[in-house]
Order: sequence, then C-alpha cells, then structure tokens
Amino acid sequence: MKQIVFFGSLGLLFFTACNPSGNGYDASGVFEAEEVIVSAEAGGRILKLNADEGTVLKAGEVIGSIDCTTLELQKQEVKARLAALKAKTNSAAPQVAIYQQQILAQNDQIDVLKARSHNLEKEQQRFRQLVKAEAVPEKQLDDLAAELDVLQKQIQAANSQKSVLEQQIESYQRQVAIQNRGILSETEPLEAKLAQLDYQISKCQLVNPVAGTVISSFAEAGEFTATGKALYKIANLDEIILRAYLTGEQLSQVKINQTVKILTPGNTKNSESLSGVITWIADKAEFTPKTIQTKEERAHLVYATRIKVKNDGKLKIGMYADVLFK
Repeated sequence: MKQIVFFGSLGLLFFTACNPSGNGYDASGVFEAEEVIVSAEAGGRILKLNADEGTVLKAGEVIGSIDCTTLELQKQEVKARLAALKAKTNSAAPQVAIYQQQILAQNDQIDVLKARSHNLEKEQQRFRQLVKAEAVPEKQLDDLAAELDVLQKQIQAANSQKSVLEQQIESYQRQVAIQNRGILSETEPLEAKLAQLDYQISKCQLVNPVAGTVISSFAEAGEFTATGKALYKIANLDEIILRAYLTGEQLSQVKINQTVKILTPGNTKNSESLSGVITWIADKAEFTPKTIQTKEERAHLVYATRIKVKNDGKLKIGMYADVLFK
C-alpha cells in the first residue's frame, strides 16, 4: 500500500512540472536583441577602429577610418584635368572690350557731327533770311546746304559703322561660345567623376549607424578590409527582446501592447520580477523549437511572440526567462 502511494506521488509531481500553471508561469522564452552587422563601405587598410566588444557607441559616432590614399590621388588627377580644360577655354571679354571702345568712339564722333549739323541748320536758317533781304548772295546758302548734306552722310556712315561693331561683338561671342562648348562638354564627365570620388572618400570614414553595444568584433586596426566585409556586430541592449512561445489556447489571454510579468532566470522562487510589453504575435503557428528537449513537446504547435523588456544590464542574450500573463 505504501508503494502505491509513493508512485502516485511521483506521478503528481511529474504532472505539476509539465503544467505551466502548475509551475507558476504561462510561457518560457529566450532573450535576443535586434542585431545590426556593420560592414565596410570602402576597401583598404583600416587605420583606426574603436569597436571592441562591449563598447557602447552612439548613432552617427565616428569610430574609425580606412586608408583612402588611392582615392585622394585619383581626385587630385581629376581636379588637374578640370583645371587644364578650363585653361583651354577662350574668353570673349578682351576682344569685346576693344569693340566697345570703338563703339564709344563712334558715339563721340556722332555727337560731334550732330552738333555741327545742328549749328549748320541754324546758320542755314539765318542765311535764308539774309538772302531774302538780298544782304548776301544765294551761293552762300547753297554752300551751307551742301555742307549740311555732307554732315548727314557722315552721321549715317558713323551709325552704320556702329551697327557693324555691334554685330561683330555678337558674332565673336557666338564663335567663342561654340569653341568653348566643345571644351566644356568634357568637364561634365570629370565633374561627375569628382563627385563620385568625394562620395567614396566620405565612406572611408567609419560611422556607427545605430546606438548600442558592440557584441562581436570581426576586424582590427591595421587589417585590410573590402567593401561589404563585416567589421562588427552591434545591438541595442537597453531594450532586449524575449521571444516566447504560446499555445493556441493561450492566444485569447494576450494581445499587442499588453504588459506581462517576466521571471528570470526561470526559478520562480529566486527569480527577479520584471515587466515587459508584447510587441508582436505570430499570425502562423509553428512546431515547438528544438530547444524543447522532449519529443512530445516538440510535436506541439505554438505561436511565437516578441516581448520588449527594459534592460538594466542584468539581462543577457540567450538567457532563459518565464512569462506570466496575470
């Protein structure tokens, strides 16, 4: 009779251990973090890299640099070619200035001729009165008319010469523009190449993309790296994620943004109580992960959840924890 009671007690203990409610928690999971692998965006020898494991980095913090001497030399070459092309371009300004001086001289000459013409017109008007009074011979009036006609023709010739100079300026400017267009067309590819080199050189400066703690380092200063090669792995450990698994029956007890109780390290008697917020619940069931040791438990269908927990430094990636809904 005592043996029967003994085996019955063992059976009860086994049932309690396998029952979540009997253990005082509703689900179990493992802590993980959103890890970011930072890779090199340029190739070359690493001059400096401040990304040792455990280093806390800020977003946008410059943590090192890569030797970009080759790119700098290429940039100097492109700038020299651009300077050489600009030296080949012609400027219309000197010749245009000469033409403009000639136009100013023509304007001065036209002003002088117009002033003389105005004076002759007044003199001609006076002589008409004298001829009517028969005070002077009519021949003098004819001489004034002939002289005035010569002045008008000189004014017309000066205006024509001025128009020719203005046309020469326009023609010369067009000619120089055509010559320079062919030269300047070669500068556009060089300027694009210069912008590309500036962009590549900027990538030689290693900038940390996200705030967090370096959890793995893959490179050291002095080593050679290539574009796309991983340098280090970083994760924000201030808020850590607990991935837990629920049965279909438990789905009705949880919802997004629900606050739950986190028990670590799994022993509910000695564990420290934390709070977490459910941020995601899987829409599709999956088989229990292989971390569950028994074959029977692995055959069950469960739903993955992500619970965000604030970390005071005690929680570590890979640590197990229990979840209590209420």
